[in-house]
Amino acid sequence: MKNIPFLLLLISLNCFAQKTRIYLIGDSTMANKVKAIENPEHGWGQVLGSFFNDDITIVNKAVNGRSTRSFINEKRWDSIYKILKPGDYVFIQFGHNDEKIADSTRYTNPHTAYRYNLIRFVNEARAKGAIPVLFSSIVRRNFNEQGVLVPTHGDYPMETRLVAQEYNVPFIDLEYYSELLETAYGPEQSKKLHLHYKPGEIGYYPQGKEDNTHLSEQGATEIAKIVVEELKSTILVLARYIKN
Repeated sequence: MKNIPFLLLLISLNCFAQKTRIYLIGDSTMANKVKAIENPEHGWGQVLGSFFNDDITIVNKAVNGRSTRSFINEKRWDSIYKILKPGDYVFIQFGHNDEKIADSTRYTNPHTAYRYNLIRFVNEARAKGAIPVLFSSIVRRNFNEQGVLVPTHGDYPMETRLVAQEYNVPFIDLEYYSELLETAYGPEQSKKLHLHYKPGEIGYYPQGKEDNTHLSEQGATEIAKIVVEELKSTILVLARYIKN
């Protein structure tokens, strides 16, 4: 009887050790937000955990405003790399801030630095026995006067696709699927996926807000649903952890 507490401890530690961890690295479209209850802005990684059972642990390390360059230079990747274990997953989505050509701390050439930063994430994750998964950036709500959604990410999504193909990395084309989502909602209703508020409409933005890049809770949930559906066919091992 004296050994029961010790046995219970071993069982609980073993259960914890068996949990699969999914690390998320990326920018504001994926990141958790401060003041989550009152803040209408959500990253899709912030709501992703609600689609999985308790055998999955989501570790969201995405941060607002980060590019592949700044994420590496700020040692954020190093802090994850040090603790990666075999069987972990690393979901990688950058591009929104890599394209900021006026900011030398964030900008990367899509065909050189951006490409090789993605390759670094992939190779180093695999070196630790983890499984990298690449995602293209979600689109911005950028409709022209004719109601056509106009792309804003240049060659970054294409380079992500090419790295995924060349290095045989699971790839989820969120640029494409978010384009379908925005188009299905249309120029006006797609505002619900983002942050559009008139002055005085919501306490968090007393002066109002018009943001076509970042996601509302509804938008984040829609993107997370897409991710989960694609994971079912892309990474079959993870499908067993998805709630019905």
